[in-house]
Formats: sequence, C-alpha cells, structure tokens
Amino acid sequence: MVRMMMCGVALAALAGMSLPAEAAGRFVGGGIAHGAAGGFAAGHAGGFRGPRGAAGIHGRTTTGDGAGNRRTASAGAVRGPDGSTAERAGSTTHSADGTAGVSRTTTATGVNGGTYQASTTGATGQGVTRTREVTGANGNTYNGQTTVSKDGITHTGGCANASGAAIACR
Repeated sequence: MVRMMMCGVALAALAGMSLPAEAAGRFVGGGIAHGAAGGFAAGHAGGFRGPRGAAGIHGRTTTGDGAGNRRTASAGAVRGPDGSTAERAGSTTHSADGTAGVSRTTTATGVNGGTYQASTTGATGQGVTRTREVTGANGNTYNGQTTVSKDGITHTGGCANASGAAIACR
C-alpha cells in the first residue's frame, strides 16, 4: 500500500510539472511510519525534469513486520532528450527464517527502435536466473538465459534475423 502511494505521489508530481521544455528541476520526498509489534514502512521517491524533455522518476519502499520479515521494492523510469526510454523495477524479500528471494525487470527502448528486455529471478537454495531479449533497430534479435546455482553456471542463447531465421551472433 505504501509503495503504491509513494509511486502514485511521485508520478503525479512528475506528470503535473508544467515546466517549459527548457526548464529543469528536481524533487525528492520520503518518510517512515512505525507500526504495531515493531513493524514499519519506509520509502522515498524522487524525480527530475531536465532540459530538452529529459525526465526521470524513481522510488523505493521497505516494509517489515517486526518479526524479521522484510520486503523492499523499487522502480524507476527515465526518458532521454532524444526520446529513448528505460524502466526498471525490482523487489527483494528477506524472511525471518533466513530465506530470501529476488525479482527484477529492466526494459529500455532506443531512439532508433532497438529494445532491451531482461528479468532476473531467484531464491535462496534455488539459484538465480537471468533472461534477456535484445532487438536491434533492423529487427535482429538475441535471446539468452543464464542460470547460476550451486551446480554451476549454464548459459543458452542465440540470434535470429527479422524473419526469425537463426543467424550467427556477433
């Protein structure tokens, strides 16, 4: 709930900035609330608007229940002056029993049409897996997956042209 409120406030502030294209500015805010039995919620949000249309926003929240369980979530987005964009979101959990999990996504779009999409997931005792898809402005793609576990590292990947036919990765 707190995370949604923080992101909503930050997005509203950024969207509500009616600054001229050449104007620049920043904002930042945050806070912490203590709950029953040692629980808490803390967070911050910030953003900027730069010259020539550049803008960005980010936020992070951490909540705890007082029994040793915590969750941190964060997200951010940026738009470059040339129209390129990038977004990232992630979360991490820490349980009182010592287990932990992680999840993160990243997306970027270049001004010429290239894209990057990736996700990382993992949990204590299960390893971490990262998948990615990269598409060039010409439509060629790379898809890959890397897994790191107690058994070692495995990687698979390949490239294809805009028609979907396999091509050599370079």
